[in-house]
Parts: sequence; structure tokens; C-alpha cells
Amino acid sequence: MTNCIFCQIVAGEIPSYKIYEDNEILAFLDILPVNPGHVLVISKKHFDDFLTTPDAIHCQIIKVAKKIGKKIVESGLGEGFNIGVNTGSVAGQVVNHFHLHLMPRKKGDGYKLWRGKKYLEGEAKKIVKIIEIK
Repeated sequence: MTNCIFCQIVAGEIPSYKIYEDNEILAFLDILPVNPGHVLVISKKHFDDFLTTPDAIHCQIIKVAKKIGKKIVESGLGEGFNIGVNTGSVAGQVVNHFHLHLMPRKKGDGYKLWRGKKYLEGEAKKIVKIIEIK
């Protein structure tokens, strides 16, 4: 897909700071990192989002993310890390090419991922009925 920035990175048309590459998967530094070492892991083949990406690709991406996460912790770049996937613009997806964020974390880094709030009385049961998988 020629107008996809990630496809252009895969094709070598746009430079990136590569962390990992094989025949199917590419990982590189995010150009607007949450913290130093923020990595994006993508399929070299274009899929618009999480829902359109085959399960086999999800598995490959997770395996690569685990290797990178291990190096982040072992190197001291992060004491831990968050993994994130945004699906749809309302959820923060900016590039319509499935990608996984791997964000190094250190105590006191100031990054807040989300804040929780309690369900109202009876709300949880209604939600379960809507999204339960049997």
C-alpha cells in the first residue's frame, strides 16, 4: 500500500531505526516515543488493524515483542513495559497498518496509560450480555 507510512518503511522508502527484522515482521523505534526505547512491531504485509490481521501474524508479533521486552528490562532501559494496540481512530490509531506498541516504563516516568472507574449498579451484567463469547 503506497500511501501507508509503515509500508513505505518496510519498502525502505522511509528510514527507520530498526530493532528487529525477519521475513514477516519488522520492529523499529517510534518517532514520537512515550519513553526512550518505545518500539513499534508490525507485519511487513499490510493489514489495516487488529481485527483484520490473521491470528498467525498476531502470534509472530507477540513473540518478537517478548524478545524486545526482555532486552528492555535486562538492559535497564525500562524496569517494565506496557504493550498497547489501538484499533480505530477513536482509540488512538493514527496509522492504518496494524502495529503493537512496546513502551518501556520506569518508576516515576509520569506516563499514565488510563484511569479506571467502577461500573454502576447492574452495568457489568449488561456489558457481559453484549460481549460474552460462548
